[in-house]
Amino acid sequence: MTKAHWERLYASKAPDALSWTAPHLDDSLAYIGRTGAVPDAAIVDVGGGEATLVDDLLDAGYRRLTVLDISETALAVCRARLGERAAGVTWLAADVLSHAFEPRSVDLWHDRAVFHFLTDERERERYVAQVLRALKPGGHAIVGAFGPQGPLQCSGLPVARYSSDALHDAFGARFRLLDHRTTLHTTPWGATQQFVYCYCRLEH
Repeated sequence: MTKAHWERLYASKAPDALSWTAPHLDDSLAYIGRTGAVPDAAIVDVGGGEATLVDDLLDAGYRRLTVLDISETALAVCRARLGERAAGVTWLAADVLSHAFEPRSVDLWHDRAVFHFLTDERERERYVAQVLRALKPGGHAIVGAFGPQGPLQCSGLPVARYSSDALHDAFGARFRLLDHRTTLHTTPWGATQQFVYCYCRLEH
């Protein structure tokens, strides 16, 4: 994943021209609700870009939200949409694989659209190491990725596809699988894409 690629993409397309756009991330919100996270829980949305999850979490009363995306353009769109409420969110224009997360600083890690772009095993290992660094023991990770019948490419890049078992296995035994779900996402132009979600807790 290169920053230049994503900056070009977000600069050239409106939000409703991006395949992953959805009015609300209902599956993600349902899992976040199940964590029992309190309003001051530290939540990071990885690859949040222009997604509406931060809007809905603010509406739900969460106060310690971080949106991380490699694209400054995408974050700017989200901040503009939120207006004054954007001041209550931490915005990180960074690569998740190299960002210096504070150890054990995150209660809930959410990613709906980044992990499946990591087609190199070493990148996946670096990603998991970042989650292990950032997440508090007992914290939750909610990760969505393309399912076995999902697309082979997205935004001009190859992607990896996962069954729920394979997605959980990529993270390892320290992550206790609490639930998984296979869903169909409808793109803004009416096509469907299969997604798999894994909802896990980091064991002590």
